[in-house]
Amino acid sequence: QIELGKDYTDIKADLKFLTHKTDVVDTVFKGYVEEFQKLYPNVNIEYEGITDYANDVTMRLSTGDWGDMCMVPTTVDKDELENYFVSFGDKDSLSKIYESNMLNNYAFGDQVYGLPSMANVQGIVYNKAVFKEAGITELPKTPDEFLDDLQKIKDNTDAIPMYTNFAAGWTMTAWDAYIDGGATGDPDFVNNVLCKGKDPFSDRGDGTGPYAVYNTLYEAVSRGLTEDDPTTTDWEGSKGMLNNGQIGCMALGSWSVTQMQQAGDHADDIGYMPFPITVDGKQYTTAGPDYCYGINVHASDENKTAAMVFIKWMVEESGWCELEGGYPISKTAPTSFVFDGVEVVTNATALEGEEDLMNEMNAESELNFNAGGDLKVQKIVEEAANGGSFDDIMADWTEKWNDAQDSLGIEVKY
Repeated sequence: QIELGKDYTDIKADLKFLTHKTDVVDTVFKGYVEEFQKLYPNVNIEYEGITDYANDVTMRLSTGDWGDMCMVPTTVDKDELENYFVSFGDKDSLSKIYESNMLNNYAFGDQVYGLPSMANVQGIVYNKAVFKEAGITELPKTPDEFLDDLQKIKDNTDAIPMYTNFAAGWTMTAWDAYIDGGATGDPDFVNNVLCKGKDPFSDRGDGTGPYAVYNTLYEAVSRGLTEDDPTTTDWEGSKGMLNNGQIGCMALGSWSVTQMQQAGDHADDIGYMPFPITVDGKQYTTAGPDYCYGINVHASDENKTAAMVFIKWMVEESGWCELEGGYPISKTAPTSFVFDGVEVVTNATALEGEEDLMNEMNAESELNFNAGGDLKVQKIVEEAANGGSFDDIMADWTEKWNDAQDSLGIEVKY
């Protein structure tokens, strides 16, 4: 248990930090280092921004010589964590300070090797002025209501109802983040029902589950409620377009809200709503960890200690979570997002011995849910735009998923 500003104040270290946030290395992060050095004047931190983050860092980890801290790439299997990263401590102890379920992503055994920078709530970022102009008086709670509202935006405004951000690729993976507790109300869905389900992509018939989530995207494109040409979308440009009312909404995590607010003169018009699914009369939203901080197991002891102190400061004192519109993992921090009447669900921990089951299923099936699987989501947009069959896509996913279960010897229980 480190007490910031009192423990290790005389420590000296020169630290290197690998980050995916290339846009704030010389601005926000530089300011954070200056603030941190008021408490720890002899600790220097150099940030290295990396564009193709997951691929580059995955390769660099294997060398051991990559720096002192990084955001842990999603490609690392849990049983390999101790080979690359220092443990922040046992989960029971850390759970006294941080939300327990937020520590699951990079926990193995009883040790936590990755500490979340913050968490994201999953929903839809939208322009309140566009919704009002379209005549939308209540936020949608089901896929059908959402699609009807997109049609109202198309009929009554000049805005693009929903912008897919297809061309950026990574932006499309937001759809993967809706399929778990938010679409089912079940915290065990991902690690149990999805991994061990015979047909998890089937139509449940009640507007819930993965089928309903991805079908919402398909229908929006199929009905002409998105941009005319998905291949020409512009991620950076879309922020200003949403801010000034040229776009009605986008499917993105809560981290996106502040970026949209800062992209123009209409910050007050930016709103955030739960993904429009209702389970047995109730809405849910998922809160889950963003990128997690990791410390190089090969760093010097002094650098490890200094890195531990800096990461604790970043999580608890820097203001990064608030700046990014995140959901805090610290139990003492105020919650940024609270949806009225909506229950926040965090995914339950995988069973002991099954910590890597989802990673293995993703790799074997090549579907990569919540692990860079943008190509499969882009396929939905392509098929919808060209008159293809959504049910054929789901059947293909089911076949790949079932084949992966067979290959891995997974007992199908659901």
